[in-house]
Amino acid sequence: LPVSLVSRLCAIPGVLAAGEYAYHGDQYTYAGALDEEQARQASVMCRATTMAIRMQADMLDTVSRHSPPLGPVKAWVVRGPRTTVCVVAHVFCFLDNETGPLNVVLELMQETLANEPDDLIY
Repeated sequence: LPVSLVSRLCAIPGVLAAGEYAYHGDQYTYAGALDEEQARQASVMCRATTMAIRMQADMLDTVSRHSPPLGPVKAWVVRGPRTTVCVVAHVFCFLDNETGPLNVVLELMQETLANEPDDLIY
């Protein structure tokens, strides 16, 4: 899948880097302003954060009486002072907060990855 998505993301002004990571193992691909070690660390961080958010959503669903349930979670975003990280399914994107269009990036990622199976997240 998304070598073309990664390329499309990296072509958006303000996107610093994008890539894919594996839910199991230490496999990843990337493009943009990361070196090999930064890409490896990004992959590990995205996998760990996705797993933690999935667990938290499952816990919230267990104790919540609200419907529909929150899970399964397919995406998350963390916005820091200068950089935002977006993850949808198994694709990550880093963007500059001043020039990176968060809504454009998320829309592209969600549309492209809408049919990714939920079991990839486990």
